[in-house]
Amino acid sequence: AFDAACAVAFALSVCEPHMSGLGGQTLGILYRNGRTVALDGSSRVPSLANRPSVSGDQRRDGYRAATVPSTPATLAWLNQHYGRRSWEEVLGPAIRIAREGYPITPLEHELQTREISAFLAIPSRSGARCFLESGQRPRPVGQLFRQAELADTLDALAREGVESFYRGSVAESIDADMRANGGFLRSDDLALIPWPIERRPLRRRYRGVTVATMPPPGAGRTLLLVLMMLNHIDPGFLTGSSEHKYHFLAETFRKAFRFRIERPFDPETYPQIRDKRMLNREFAAEQAASIAEAIDPSLPFDPAEAALATGGETTHFSVMDADGNVAAITQSIELAYGSKAAAGGLGFLYNNYLMALETEDPTHPYYLRPGAVPWSSAAPAIAFLKGRPWIAMGSPGSERIYSALAQVLSHVVDDSAPIDQAVRRPRLHCSIKGTVTLEAERFPPGIVPYLERQGYAVDRLGALSPALGCVQAVLKRQAGPGFQGAADPRRGGAAAGPDGP
Repeated sequence: AFDAACAVAFALSVCEPHMSGLGGQTLGILYRNGRTVALDGSSRVPSLANRPSVSGDQRRDGYRAATVPSTPATLAWLNQHYGRRSWEEVLGPAIRIAREGYPITPLEHELQTREISAFLAIPSRSGARCFLESGQRPRPVGQLFRQAELADTLDALAREGVESFYRGSVAESIDADMRANGGFLRSDDLALIPWPIERRPLRRRYRGVTVATMPPPGAGRTLLLVLMMLNHIDPGFLTGSSEHKYHFLAETFRKAFRFRIERPFDPETYPQIRDKRMLNREFAAEQAASIAEAIDPSLPFDPAEAALATGGETTHFSVMDADGNVAAITQSIELAYGSKAAAGGLGFLYNNYLMALETEDPTHPYYLRPGAVPWSSAAPAIAFLKGRPWIAMGSPGSERIYSALAQVLSHVVDDSAPIDQAVRRPRLHCSIKGTVTLEAERFPPGIVPYLERQGYAVDRLGALSPALGCVQAVLKRQAGPGFQGAADPRRGGAAAGPDGP
C-alpha cells in the first residue's frame, strides 16, 4: 500500500498539476501492524517572509506566495520508512507519464479557462508557458500534454535522491529562480528539508465505528465533532425523508466550523492542552441538543454571502492492501494551479500556501511568520470496525471536506449504503454564514423552498458538482475477501486493484 501510495502521489503530481505537485505539501493517515500514524507533511514559511513584506495579492499569485515545498520530502519519508520497493521504482510511472503525456481532462480545461487571467498576470508568465497552450490559452480537452522539464526533474530525484531537491541541483535552480523573480524561497530554507512529523491521530467513535483522522494543523477535529453530534441523533432521522433533517445537517456543519475557527490549535501545543473541549462527548451532545427549529442566531449569519466558487484544488487518494496496510493521502498546492508561477526549467508550480496563514492576529498559531506551517482543511481518515481498518477515505474541497466525508460515512454506517453509492449520493454543505450549497436537482423538490423559508441563502449547483468535494474511498469487504473502491464522479478519478478497474 505504501509503495502504491508513493507511486500514485508522484503520478498525480504530473497529471493533476491543477491540484497538487512537487511544489506543494502532503498530509496523510497510515496504518501498519496495528499502529495508526498521522503523517504531517506541512510546508514551511520561508525565512524572508513576514506579514509586513507580503501584500494580499502577493499571498495569492506569484513567487512570494510560496512556502517551502514538502511533498518530495514527505513521499521520500514514506518510501524510506514504510515502503518495500526502491525509490527509483516508485518514481518510474510519474517519469513515464511526464515524458509520454496524458490527455487534458474536462476539469483541467475548465480550470485553465477560469484561471487564465491569473496565469497571464504573472510578469514572467512561467506558469502560462508550462501549462497553457503556446503559453496563451487553455489546452483543449483530450490534447496530449507532455512535460519534458518535469520528467527531467523527477529523473534527477530518482538518480540523486530527494536531497537533490533540497540541497542539490534542483535546490540551486529554485534559489536562482526565486532571486530573479523577487520570491522569498532560498537555498537556506530548502536545506533544512521539511521532513514530515509523525503525529498521534485523533480518534472518536461513530455508532460502532472508530474514526481516526488528522490532528492540527489538519481539520480532523471538525470532522469528528460533526460525527459526534450526529451520534446523538437517531439513525432513522438521518436516513429518513424529513425536511428538518437538512436544517439539522446545515446547523451541525455551521456549529462545527465555528469551533474550528475559534480554537485554532498549534500542532506543537495541542497535545499539551488539557481542555480539548471540541472533542468532548458532553460538549458534542450539548451542541446537538442546541439545534432548534430555526437558524441559531448566535452564529454568524449573512444571507448576502457570495456564492461558493467551484473548487478544483487539492487531490486525495486511498490505498489498502491484502496485508492490512492502509494509506489515505491528501496533497495540494493550495488554490487551483497554486501561485500560477512555475519553477524555472523544473516544470512544476510553486504553491500559494501563504493564503492559508493568518495575517491580522499575531497571537494566532498560524500567523504569517518565518517557519510557520499553513492551517489545513485536510481530513484524511480511516474508519475501524471491530478494531480493523474498514474504510480509508478523504477528499479535496477546502472547508467542504469535513461535510462531504461526514455525509458519506453516515450513508454507509446509518443506511448500509454500498461505498460507491454513498459517494454518489446527493450532497450539501452549509457555510458558517448560512449559505446552503447543494446539488439542487438531486434533492426532493420541496427541500430548496423549505431551506429558503428557514432563512438560509441557497446556492444551487448542478448534479455531481465538483464544489462539494471529491471523496476517494476504499472499503475492506466484511462478507468475503477483497475490497471495494469508490471514485467520486464529481471530479473524476478511478478505482482499481491488482485485477484491474
